[in-house]
Amino acid sequence: MLEVENVDLFYGASQALRAVSCIAEIGAVTCVMGRNGVGKTSLLRAVAGQQPIRRGSIRWAGTEISGLAPHQRARLGIAYVPQGRDIFSQLSVLENLKTGFAVLPRRERRIPADIFELFPVLQQMLGRRGGDLSGGQQQQLAIARALVMRPQLLILDEPTEGIQPSIIKDIQRVIALLRDRGEMAILLVEQYFEFARDLADRYVVMDRGAVVLAGAGSDMEEEVVRRYIAV
Repeated sequence: MLEVENVDLFYGASQALRAVSCIAEIGAVTCVMGRNGVGKTSLLRAVAGQQPIRRGSIRWAGTEISGLAPHQRARLGIAYVPQGRDIFSQLSVLENLKTGFAVLPRRERRIPADIFELFPVLQQMLGRRGGDLSGGQQQQLAIARALVMRPQLLILDEPTEGIQPSIIKDIQRVIALLRDRGEMAILLVEQYFEFARDLADRYVVMDRGAVVLAGAGSDMEEEVVRRYIAV
């Protein structure tokens, strides 16, 4: 389980997170929702180790990790797919996937066969440069690269952004399948309400750097949540 407790995060003098708490459990999807600029990405960056926290606690499997560097957290099984995907545009699809080997022991440095079962289009494009893929294909590649690391915590920042509807459905299916395998926790930031609603086992709604609503996905009140995510 991921446990984030009373986390404060600052960028200089500007406070981005205010006493934020949430959890993400193995075999479940925790969806973080809210308007742009309310701290959702800052929360993910704090969990991944890309931004230090000022106060609070971040624990993974009972171990405090808030003082660990990003590569140390990755070796503990934490994989982060950032907003914008951040694939290597000049590397081939295969080379992008192999960058996920960095945190693995040498004996485990192979691409799991189920990667191409989840994303069959990638197997057809192994020699193509990442920058030549469509936005939806790049998003699939970014998620696949994270899965090569064999994570126990998968962090996804707005995986539907700029993606055509057919691929959004594919990504939703993959996330649900990964959840149902019961081998990883998934922490998902999403603005597309229907996508988040259909996947959420737990939900967290943020506003102005703080958590304003949280609970089980089955208890989510659509009208209330939509008020906090409407632009």
